[in-house]
Amino acid sequence: MESVWMETVRLPQFEALQGSKKTDVLIIGGGMAGLLCAYFLQEKGVDYMLVEGRRICSGVTKNTTAKITAQHGLIYGKLLKQNGAEKAKMYLEANQRAVEKYFQLCRGIDCDFQEKTSYIYSKDDPGKLEAEAEALHQIGYETKIAGTPELPFQTVGAVEFAHQAQFHPLKFIAQIAKGLAIYENTFVTEFKDHTAVTKRGNITFEEVIFATHFPIDNKHGLYFMKMYQERSYVLALEGAAQVHGMYLDEAKGGLSFRNYKDLLLLGGASHRTGKEGGKWQELRNFADSHYPESSPKYIWAAQDCMTLDHIPYIGAYAKGMQDGFVATGFGKWGMTSSMAAAMMLSDLVLGKNSPYQEVFCPSRNMLKPQLAVNGCEYLMNLLTFSQKRCPHLGCALKWNKEEHTWDCPCHGSRFAEDGVLLDNPANGDLRTP
Repeated sequence: MESVWMETVRLPQFEALQGSKKTDVLIIGGGMAGLLCAYFLQEKGVDYMLVEGRRICSGVTKNTTAKITAQHGLIYGKLLKQNGAEKAKMYLEANQRAVEKYFQLCRGIDCDFQEKTSYIYSKDDPGKLEAEAEALHQIGYETKIAGTPELPFQTVGAVEFAHQAQFHPLKFIAQIAKGLAIYENTFVTEFKDHTAVTKRGNITFEEVIFATHFPIDNKHGLYFMKMYQERSYVLALEGAAQVHGMYLDEAKGGLSFRNYKDLLLLGGASHRTGKEGGKWQELRNFADSHYPESSPKYIWAAQDCMTLDHIPYIGAYAKGMQDGFVATGFGKWGMTSSMAAAMMLSDLVLGKNSPYQEVFCPSRNMLKPQLAVNGCEYLMNLLTFSQKRCPHLGCALKWNKEEHTWDCPCHGSRFAEDGVLLDNPANGDLRTP
């Protein structure tokens, strides 16, 4: 079940760390966010090093739908109401800058980059679309509500964002990773006073960037309370009708549509990791009904970190860890958020202020309804009997019969049937009797 991206590119390889090293900035995690941080720090002449526990992009980046957009659902109306116009505008500007940076970088890279229009559609609630368009108007972005004739069902319209994009993420990475200071197969097992411990040597650093999808340090920041993970699913269909935009349902559990060459990428069926959901069968049923002549060429699943307020955590790791930085909680918008995070963090490690720090600050107020949901899920699973327990914080693991994995409903760690770690925040394999 490899994504179309993995099947159509060969990534550069890097040596594993041998012996102890010293660096000014250590980046942990070789997905899109970590690699972009490394790219920008190298541009700025910073002494840095990136370590990845496996191969670069072997985690969540390879499973993205690779949309580059500042339109993250109907988020701007919520931001305007909850955070005010200034912070809503900060969020928009940070992500629009990220989109523009991709346009700039991709001009010289063969990565199937295409300018596209993004749409958030609704099947039954025009009021939501009108409210979002008005919120965007209030923060200075003019949009319109458009029709959706490309979709195979009726909608009441869609909020439109022009000048967005899509690309082949691993073709992009194959180019920008060349010449970066990267060590693969270098798994960080623990931290000791500005030292990262690995099996083959220790790394001493002045500052550290955690770009590990879900942060791996539990002693600071309370990320295990501030986030949970969701899985969602993709079918890459041959023989389905083309769409020229990028579409996403505003409703939770809705579907997304975008094309890559002659394939229609149909995504959705999301659910909390470790819980039941429709998974690929839900998408297959939809394809059978709406694209009866199509067939899936690739199928894969994605996993996303969800924050308490739908805004990523980008900045200082915690109040008590000012020499540590983090980029996490991107939700379903990992490509754009990775770029926004890398642009912010490469400034912060140099002591420069970011104009967007306030809205993305990881230490912002945690008193949100999702906090209680996360806490209850954690307590319930701690009290659930199971011979399989997650080594992260001891939650009961659930067997995922479709993917043949052990999944943690608390924080989203996943393990293969033989106990090998697939997704963090767990920092090691599942112990088996």
